[in-house]
Amino acid sequence: MRFDLITIFPEFFAGPLEHGIVRKARESGLIEIDVQDLRVFTKDKHRTVDDRPFGGGEGMVLKPEPLFEAVEHLLGDSMGDAATNREFDSKTAIVLLSAAGKKFTQGTARRYALLERILFICGRYEGVDERVAEHLATEEVSIGDFVLSGGELPAALILDAVTRLLPGALGNEASSQNESFSQTEPVRTDYAVAGTQLVAPQPEAIADLLLDFPHYTRPADFRGWKVPEVLIGGNHAEVARWRREQAVEKTRRNRPDLALSRMLRSDLSDSE
Repeated sequence: MRFDLITIFPEFFAGPLEHGIVRKARESGLIEIDVQDLRVFTKDKHRTVDDRPFGGGEGMVLKPEPLFEAVEHLLGDSMGDAATNREFDSKTAIVLLSAAGKKFTQGTARRYALLERILFICGRYEGVDERVAEHLATEEVSIGDFVLSGGELPAALILDAVTRLLPGALGNEASSQNESFSQTEPVRTDYAVAGTQLVAPQPEAIADLLLDFPHYTRPADFRGWKVPEVLIGGNHAEVARWRREQAVEKTRRNRPDLALSRMLRSDLSDSE
């Protein structure tokens, strides 16, 4: 199995990948790991990989061009544009590590272990241009409800979790079948049902949580995928409203458990 790690800090992986089961799996030829410096795919003298987002805001956002070109270089194939319909290889996953992604679980690790190749896009700064999440990555993944400075740590964690599930990685194959999360998937719920009664969660379980809104940076038209007009118009109130709506939609799509929590909170407030 092959893992590709796309990052602006390739030296980060010099340590985490040189120990334990991952090191043994590499030495035995069970897995292959390639670390790709994203800055190689920049075209300016400063090797710029980020830019300020349209609509304003704090921080910088990773640009789409170098990420698309890095993936295309590694796969040896074009990722297409807005005018083409690209078919993904079912044995290859392109995973964007993001705090706004779907929760990584042991079930995800088992699904990944059936693949032949995984490309990890390590996000940085305030986020990644949304066109990377929508049109380049096959999925957007988070390792938990917290924010890190980049996707390198999550990529290393997921790589480890997947590697140990590969046949031959562990000395005793039963080890991966008789450990936490192996028999049943933990299902997170924000409310419980006792008989026919809905039992409200604890207050901290129904916090007003939303995933981050989509980010876009230059160019405004990338391969036919255009930045939403509202972000270019200069109306800050409309930008704020759009971002809120998009954050709610992304939460509903990627983290329905948080969406249910928000709905329950609203119901409880209305009943008071």
